[in-house]
Amino acid sequence: MFGNSRGARGKGKYRQVPHHDYSDSDSDEADDFISQQVRNQRLQMKRQDEGLEMLGQSADRLGQLSMNIHEELGQQNKLLDEMEDDLDQATTRLDFVTQKTRELVQRSGGKKNFLIIVGLTIVVIILIFLIIYT
Repeated sequence: MFGNSRGARGKGKYRQVPHHDYSDSDSDEADDFISQQVRNQRLQMKRQDEGLEMLGQSADRLGQLSMNIHEELGQQNKLLDEMEDDLDQATTRLDFVTQKTRELVQRSGGKKNFLIIVGLTIVVIILIFLIIYT
């Protein structure tokens, strides 16, 4: 039973594949096609490599720029801290002077006497200025 189906040529489990006799022009065309595809792929890979190189250079520049910005911000923060300290000191001094001025006004008899003293001081300064420059 099994022997009959195996013994027949081409009807068994393993059949012989027919042999095609390709001409040289067909294989040359196939080789040319494959070569063209390989060239296209290489060209495309080269373009992608160039694009990646440009992207890498841009990333390097951005990294350097961000480091420069970081350093500049650090310096600006130090300057702002120093300015804040100076402002605090100036505010403290101004508060002290304001308090002393209030005390002086109260001891001198009120605002009226203080304004008279300030006015007379200004008149004296103007007179001294006129004497020196005339």
